[in-house]
Amino acid sequence: MTKVEAVKELKGETIATGAPTKCGDCGHALKLEVIHSNAGCYIGTEYYIGTECYCGPYSRESGYYRTYKQAERALVSGEYYLQ
Repeated sequence: MTKVEAVKELKGETIATGAPTKCGDCGHALKLEVIHSNAGCYIGTEYYIGTECYCGPYSRESGYYRTYKQAERALVSGEYYLQ
């Protein structure tokens, strides 16, 4: 699947494709950040770019990265990939 196909599939489910930038439940303004995954089942993948609020994780905007630094570099450059 190409990045364009992935974005079309996720239309409105990520900030990049039109999801709200404010949580509808708690009102928290959402911003992209590097988030640690608690998934545990993914080998070598612990961090992703997404949003979270007081309610918990809100969106996952990228695939998983092995390290915080890799995810941070992708976020700063704006060149992160969708899974």
